[in-house]
Amino acid sequence: MKPQGTVYLVGAGPGDAGLLTRRGAELLARADVVVYDALVNADLLRLAPKSAEFIYGGKRAAAHAIPQDELNQLLVTRAKSGQTVVRLKGGDPYIFGRGGEEAEELAAAKVSFEVVPGVSSFYAGPNYAGIPVTHRDHCSSFTVLTGHEDPTKDESSIDWAQLAKGSGTKVVLMGVERIRRIAEQLIAHGMAGNTPVALVRWGTTGRQQSIEGTLANIADVVEKAKFTAPAVTIIGGVVKLRGKLNWFENRPLFGQRVVVTRTREQASDLAHQLAELGADVLEIPTIKIAAPSKREVLAEAMGGLGTYQWLVFTSPNGVTSFFDYYFKAFDDIRGLGCVRFAAVGPATASKLKELHLSVDAMPDKYVAKDIAKAIAEKDDLENLRVLLLRAEVANPELPKLLEDAGAIVDDVAVYQTVPETDDVTGAAARLTDDGADWLTFASSSAVENFHARFNLPGLLKKFPALKTASIGPETTKALTALGLKPTVEAKPHTIDGLVKAIVF
Repeated sequence: MKPQGTVYLVGAGPGDAGLLTRRGAELLARADVVVYDALVNADLLRLAPKSAEFIYGGKRAAAHAIPQDELNQLLVTRAKSGQTVVRLKGGDPYIFGRGGEEAEELAAAKVSFEVVPGVSSFYAGPNYAGIPVTHRDHCSSFTVLTGHEDPTKDESSIDWAQLAKGSGTKVVLMGVERIRRIAEQLIAHGMAGNTPVALVRWGTTGRQQSIEGTLANIADVVEKAKFTAPAVTIIGGVVKLRGKLNWFENRPLFGQRVVVTRTREQASDLAHQLAELGADVLEIPTIKIAAPSKREVLAEAMGGLGTYQWLVFTSPNGVTSFFDYYFKAFDDIRGLGCVRFAAVGPATASKLKELHLSVDAMPDKYVAKDIAKAIAEKDDLENLRVLLLRAEVANPELPKLLEDAGAIVDDVAVYQTVPETDDVTGAAARLTDDGADWLTFASSSAVENFHARFNLPGLLKKFPALKTASIGPETTKALTALGLKPTVEAKPHTIDGLVKAIVF
């Protein structure tokens, strides 16, 4: 009989993927099933195994993907079948998240469960908007309440008179739709109409928006701004501190949506740098790395590694793919012999250095054609045996330059790029529906595959303000072939250079 599984009620935090707890990440990494809510950052789903099943159990106002009683039963059934279930809930499971109800159901069914607390939006949202919930000069207490309860109903559990008299900060979750009624109740029970109020929408994410007003006019401010859920409302004197403590919204790329088109494996560095600068990052990989179609050619080259004087890499993917195959065939790096290494640029060189391998030649301009010149400065190309390890479809210029100079070149594919069409996080839908500020391209194949999926000229026509950023000349050529000129080209032709080009 298969052992019973466990359900983990995991707080996903308020939206910023970096605020997930370490325990939450550990559990996602071994999940068989992930049941996630609407306000969960979909990027967190990538922490789960590729084999995991994802079930959307989101709830937004009256729209429930799965009714709560059915969702409870789903958790019980999957665990009893022996699966490890992660119930991923926005914020903290036990703060207005119905996690307590789910835990009760699991306990009643004698299903093993664990609750992993999460960072709650009631204090994280205000924090990212420059508002401390408590402050020595303003208040030493706070009250958190749900805005889903109608403040005019006879059986209201909220003591509005007591709430209005209290001196602490009031934080309202899920109260945007009822903000006028809430404000009216507080004023009617004695709270001053000039009490500062702020609302923070999509707090802690690159989509964050904030508005301010007073208790007397905040409902009109919300309507004029067409401000909608999900949002946190903060009522009290601490709102006045926002002007000098607003650290997150003052970042250089705040308010700008930037699309990263690199492979999922490569996207993290660029996406992280952009997010650190405040951007709303959409990761839409257009390509993924796959095995080369003719692996027998690679196997033959592996068998003759000792005959080459130089191994040449034109991308980090080439390094990663080659050494994945190498260490399946050999236990010792010394099997490479006395070979020397050439890399197209710093990112490729860095991958080699991770393996404690020195780079013997790298061009000053990070383009493939200049590798031949860099090698020639180190070695006589006449009869030099060179193994060029790169993508299956690549520019023929480099091997020709080497051969014209007298080198004996084997051009071997260690990987191929194939189109990526999945949209697990919904980023592609957000782009086509709402547009973006920047599209970033770090390779010519990314341009070509992005165009095949989205019709790049058509997308730029639909969103005229959309700008393009190219990492270098080869990528720019791919844009030029579509009749497009990049808004910026990175200098130097690196990820750091790409980020700087966008910012400045």
